[in-house]
Amino acid sequence: MDFIGGILYDCLYHAVPILLCVLGGIFAYKANVLNIALEGMMLAGAFVSVLVSFQTGSIVLGYLSAILICMVIGLIFAFFGVTCKGNVIVIGLAINMSITAIAGFVLQLMNSANIKLDFTNAADFKIDLPFIKNIPLIGDILSGHTVITYISFLAVIVIWFLMYRTKFGVYVRVVGENEDSAKSLGLNTNKYRYLAILLGAFFCSLAGINLALERMTIFTNNMTAGRGFIAIAAIYCGRGDPLSCSIYAIVFGLARALSVNLSLYAGAAAAVFDVIPYVVMSVVLTVVSMVKYRNRKVRGI
Repeated sequence: MDFIGGILYDCLYHAVPILLCVLGGIFAYKANVLNIALEGMMLAGAFVSVLVSFQTGSIVLGYLSAILICMVIGLIFAFFGVTCKGNVIVIGLAINMSITAIAGFVLQLMNSANIKLDFTNAADFKIDLPFIKNIPLIGDILSGHTVITYISFLAVIVIWFLMYRTKFGVYVRVVGENEDSAKSLGLNTNKYRYLAILLGAFFCSLAGINLALERMTIFTNNMTAGRGFIAIAAIYCGRGDPLSCSIYAIVFGLARALSVNLSLYAGAAAAVFDVIPYVVMSVVLTVVSMVKYRNRKVRGI
């Protein structure tokens, strides 16, 4: 049971950065903007949160600066992709590569392969939930996570409400589904696309903070390891629905948890299990695409 409990705990642990990126990318997806820059935004959040905390000795400044820089990146992406009508895929890839290059350059200036915080450790960020922590098995799975972990799962409900029960959510969906109709209603389509992208940037900053600062108190370049692209896959599979996309994010988190826990017993072959999340992503995308194609064929589309 310890093995199963460890997998379930790690499932939540590994799902959170993906889940936050999913929640961040949903509104841009609904606004008909494919935000390829989720990966770069998350890496920027991870890098800046640890770098600022390292330089200032303040965790709070690390949090705030990471959020601020990701919002700036979101504005840059929105300006070139929405206002200038640029190719969002090219712009997103450019941002992803630029953040990696900047982080690598700073690490080289610091003459270090990583940035490690010496005045704190990952255990300081973990919270034991009262009452729940004493429940057998459930307490071991649900308790002992970070603040952002709990925020991320509460955010699923908030994002669902925002999308389906508020004017903002309705307007974003109208802008994405039929821009001409949105303009005929007097909606500023660029405004809602900007807001959708900035909301995504905010959640990506939280994903980066959780990944680097809260979980490890260390930054290494490219530590996001494709999680932003996995989030895009989850958004595609769930068709932009917050609940469905979140389930796919958790499935990918479970795949990562399996790879980590199985590798502990694999010895020299441990590296083989690192491919499990990417294999699962490929299989899920293939199955979902086949189902969508079959449904369209049945409807005669």
